[in-house]
Amino acid sequence: MPQDKEFLHSSEIQLRVRYGETDQMGYCYYGNYAQYFEVGRVEALRALGWSYKEMEEKGFMLPVSSFSVKYISPAFYDDLLTVHTRIIDLKGVRLYFEYEIKNEQGKLVATAETTLVFVDKNTMRPTTPPKDFVTLMFAK
Repeated sequence: MPQDKEFLHSSEIQLRVRYGETDQMGYCYYGNYAQYFEVGRVEALRALGWSYKEMEEKGFMLPVSSFSVKYISPAFYDDLLTVHTRIIDLKGVRLYFEYEIKNEQGKLVATAETTLVFVDKNTMRPTTPPKDFVTLMFAK
């Protein structure tokens, strides 16, 4: 992630590659990275004071509409990974995220981008984000 790029919020979490997340060679299976990015996203929102649970209780859902990942170097069993998450923008009903994962040595493992869309929980149609969420996003 370029350091000079504008963003609304950033956070990081750490997680360890578990044995069940690896293949026979000890490499972290590529499909697990989507879950790692999700953990980063959920915790970034929580750090802002907004949980998925609270959002759903208020009648909103936030499904992923696009996901792009670039694998740089492998992660292995028992590696401690740091997931850096940035909320890049909120435009209309869309919320944009960027991520990078580094290992304990600081080596870049993967980068990704996701776009999520606010939808009404009852109709499952796109809807304007809650006002209190918008206020949190732009309060700097």
